[in-house]
Amino acid sequence: MSQSRTITYTCPYCGGTFETEIYESVHADKDPDLRERCLSGDLFRVFCPHCKHDFMIQFPLVYMDAPHRFVIWLSDQPLPQELDRTAAILAGKGYTLRRCTQLQAFSEKIQILEDGIDDRLVELAKYDSFIECLENKRVEEKDITGVEYQRVENEVMKINVRIRDDRGLSFLIPLAGIRDEFEQDRDLFRIDNRRFPQIDAAWLTAIYKKVNASDVH
Repeated sequence: MSQSRTITYTCPYCGGTFETEIYESVHADKDPDLRERCLSGDLFRVFCPHCKHDFMIQFPLVYMDAPHRFVIWLSDQPLPQELDRTAAILAGKGYTLRRCTQLQAFSEKIQILEDGIDDRLVELAKYDSFIECLENKRVEEKDITGVEYQRVENEVMKINVRIRDDRGLSFLIPLAGIRDEFEQDRDLFRIDNRRFPQIDAAWLTAIYKKVNASDVH
């Protein structure tokens, strides 16, 4: 079952203190309403009764989806001991184990893993879309504000690139091509699933930097 607790929180706007509920774990299949609140971000939205401001707070959270066989640890803190102890068991049962440190990445990761897509393929597709914007769409890097996974439909992945001033570009990328790209350098993208790896743009950039550095030498 999902678990929550009540904490005393200090409002960053007025300095007033109040009690609010935060969740330590969410079981998506047992509490679908909490799943929806994770995707929308409402689970992390709080309301100050003193100054009437509402705002987002992020707290460590274990998100488990048993039907889709994945667990996400939302935090930049070390794994809880219980989660660390059960990681090998979960991985052995075919669970995908991931870490996210930001709310936007967290909601995107839920969608990716619910869709049954290897998130390493998604990061490759997002990177390719980013490079396409720079090299062929005449977009400057400083104007790109985000690259986001949207969905997979009929073996085609849709990636959106957000550009300053509410502009954007959409890319439709065949999964077959991304899988071929992945298989050509599979060893580069190898991960230890038991360690709750953080698979994101920084992960892929670090791989390419390492490759480029080795090529120089």
